[in-house]
Amino acid sequence: PPWSAATATTLPLRAAFFAPSRMLPREQAIGHRCAETLCPYPPGIPVLLPGEQITAESLDYLVRVQASGGVISGCADPELRQLRVLTNLE
Repeated sequence: PPWSAATATTLPLRAAFFAPSRMLPREQAIGHRCAETLCPYPPGIPVLLPGEQITAESLDYLVRVQASGGVISGCADPELRQLRVLTNLE
């Protein structure tokens, strides 16, 4: 799991949750700040929270969980083809 990788957060969670956002294709979202809580089940522990930087490692993990039959909760696109990212912060 990507929890060992430090994710940079430069914005308090509350501010990131209410900040303007837009949808980007999954591959283009890498390097942007996440605007949603992405929580795979199993194990049920969030991988990305609003304000955290989206990494290729975290997305690869989410895709693997989904491909193995897991569910990713908290995402606007349940197919995980697009992610909601913060605007005016990159």
